Amino acid sequence: MMYGQGKSDRTAVPAKSPNKAGQPVAEAMEGRGLAKGNLPEQNALRTLSRESVRSALERVRQAAKKDRTKRFTALLHHVYSLDTLRTAYFSLKKEAAPGVDGETWRHYGEGLEEHLQDLAERLKRGAYRARPVRRVYIAKDGGGQRPLGVTALEDKIVQRAAVEVLNAIYETDFLGFSYGFRPGRSQHDCLDALYVGMLTRPVNWVLDVDIRGFFDSIDHGWLVKFIEHRIADRRVVRLIQKWLNAGVLEDGKRTRMEEGTPQGGSASPLLANIYLHYAFDLWVRAWRRKHARGEMIVVRYADDIVLGFQVKSDAERFQAELTERLAKFSLELHPKKTRLLEFGPYAAARRARRGLGKPETFNFLGFTHICATKRSNGRFTVLRQTMRKRLQAKLHAVKTELRRRMHEPVPVLGQWLGAVISGHLRYYGVPMNHPALHLFRFQVARLWHRVLCRRSQNGRVRWERMRRLIRRWLPLARVCHPYPLRRMGVIT
Repeated sequence: MMYGQGKSDRTAVPAKSPNKAGQPVAEAMEGRGLAKGNLPEQNALRTLSRESVRSALERVRQAAKKDRTKRFTALLHHVYSLDTLRTAYFSLKKEAAPGVDGETWRHYGEGLEEHLQDLAERLKRGAYRARPVRRVYIAKDGGGQRPLGVTALEDKIVQRAAVEVLNAIYETDFLGFSYGFRPGRSQHDCLDALYVGMLTRPVNWVLDVDIRGFFDSIDHGWLVKFIEHRIADRRVVRLIQKWLNAGVLEDGKRTRMEEGTPQGGSASPLLANIYLHYAFDLWVRAWRRKHARGEMIVVRYADDIVLGFQVKSDAERFQAELTERLAKFSLELHPKKTRLLEFGPYAAARRARRGLGKPETFNFLGFTHICATKRSNGRFTVLRQTMRKRLQAKLHAVKTELRRRMHEPVPVLGQWLGAVISGHLRYYGVPMNHPALHLFRFQVARLWHRVLCRRSQNGRVRWERMRRLIRRWLPLARVCHPYPLRRMGVIT
């Protein structure tokens, strides 16, 4: 996160173990045998591949870090390396929906080495062609539908391999307040940075920024120019242009995209970060140093941006100039969702003197942020609660799925509901969010009881039995995350 004037743009992020290791750490320590059906040669091959990929990309990263203006002229051989492609294949989701080619992960893996060798040869001689993206729609929390793109399997592999190579370069360039879709950085790291900034800096005003249809508005011309600041290998640039120009397949009709990147592809998050790095991040860092009269903090997760200001005039001037800045790159602020609101330790008292109500709240990464005070000492804190729309949408999804699985055995339903609650707690289990966590568990239990009562006409399930089932299968609501100040360890 970016704090204050003239301060460092990077915050300390706790080191994490790799999410996708070739072999679980416990198995490596205990010397467990291979699982039934796994070939020793395949596991050894994957481990060696990952080590060779890491060593090759580490040299790229060191070169990018040493010279921030260096343009890389030879990168494609890292992308079509069999080790890189193999690593990319095994990092994909096994049960993901197939794209327009109908190819599945498991079927492709039956002749993996032959398929990867053919793919590498096509990449090497420039014969690789990107397939159009199959468009699907998912419901949005606020109503309406969000378009997603389902990419063909080979395109996923190539995109994942290219992202692995490009990350070695751009991770040395991206600024500290950018958190979205970056290795070693999670949504909770972003939430913690925002929390720490608002508690340790004199933030009196919050600008909640929403870019209208960001992924659909990315200008291809500007994106290629931004990429060419660092990538001088024309073959890699053409590879990216192939994905951008592949188009979208919807209802059997192919549509060429003049702008935007389909959400859902492996390359889209990185391309979006590159676009905003040049269109927003570098500009906002310079603006803070040149124009901000007071303190200023910035946190960005992809296109979700929150800024904190000490002085209202800074916030108003920044919003006006940000509108002009984004318009230059074919982007615009959403007029209704972009808001400037009074927030911070003095917001409640100041609004009370003016005869206004409680301070306004804002939503960020699934949480509603509220001005509050601690019970122990009465000091200001930021209360983070589960967004009501997110809570209602999740309960609606559970209700729909329970109706579909109504006649499954009770242990099967209980195990599934326990996994649903555990996943909910792992994300929303932040300090001071106990009421929302308890409410979610209670509502899930109530929906389960209603479904069990409707399974037959023999009568209702008594609450004595229902309580036993709840205790047996539904985990207790608990906080899974420590306080941000404790987790971050260092206050910037």
